[in-house]
Formats: sequence, C-alpha cells, structure tokens
Amino acid sequence: MARLKIGELAPPISLPGTDGATHSLDDYTAQPVAVVFSCCHCPYVIAWEDRLNDVARDYQGRVGLVAINSNDHIGDSLQDMERRAQEKSFVFPFLRDESQAAARSYGASRTPEVFVLGANRRLIYQGAPDSSYQDPGGAVPYLRQALDAALAGKAPPCSETPPVGCTIKWKP
Repeated sequence: MARLKIGELAPPISLPGTDGATHSLDDYTAQPVAVVFSCCHCPYVIAWEDRLNDVARDYQGRVGLVAINSNDHIGDSLQDMERRAQEKSFVFPFLRDESQAAARSYGASRTPEVFVLGANRRLIYQGAPDSSYQDPGGAVPYLRQALDAALAGKAPPCSETPPVGCTIKWKP
C-alpha cells in the first residue's frame, strides 16, 4: 500500500460521522484540513485526544480537522465512536471508514496518524500530532506548525515525522 507523498493531491473523502451527517473535504472549501486517522481504544490516541480537540478549537473557522476511524476492531464500531465523541466532547467530526478505503487511499498505517492538506488539497505534513504523546508541555507541535504554515501558504518547518501509535487493524 503506497502512502500519500508530500506535494501529492489528497484523495477525496466522504464518510458518515458520529453526528449522523456525511462529511467530506469539500466541507472546508479554501481551507487547510488536518485528516487524523484515529480510533477509540489506542492508548496513543487517548493520550493525544485532548490536544487534537484543543487544535480544532484554536483553529476553528480557519482550518478543518476531521478524525477518521478505519479500524476493524472490537470497541471501534460507530456506536463506540458516538460514545467516545460524546465523552470527550469532540469539536471535530469523527468519521467511520467502514470499508477502510480512506485509510488505504492515504496509506495510513497508525492511530493517530496526521495528514495536513493545504487549501489546494496537497499534502504538506504527514506523521505524529507532536513529538511526545507523554509530554504535552515539552512537545514540538508538528500539527500546529503545519497548520500555521498552511495558513501562511508556506511549507512547514518539518514535513514528515514517523507516525507513533497503534497499527490500523485491517479486515482479513
């Protein structure tokens, strides 16, 4: 499975969310978008959830952020996602990729794994949300740096980092 490369045009996404609506990249016309492959149970996702929610709040109206759950795993059903979104008061759409087509088209392999798209839908950053799931205060904020760069029409200081997290659980 090939991973989306820096500078490439991102595949379109149209997926159902925990809010009952279908969401796509077109919901964020002329805005950068952070696409985060996520899930409900991974300890790395859980460690980063509040920070992702903070990013979505801080950039609201200027940048889109969507989380996509592509996992085929116990505890990752749409109903589990609805519960998690409500428990954590997500301010971003939490989308279900039942077919796993979105994860395959982006080449996602981990949860969480971030893909930041410029307003032109070309990939400018891929990797971890920041440099430490354990130390929010001391972490290099890769996602925020990429979003700031996208808003300025520039390249981020770092365009790729290794994604850190659980592997996506693929269907047999």
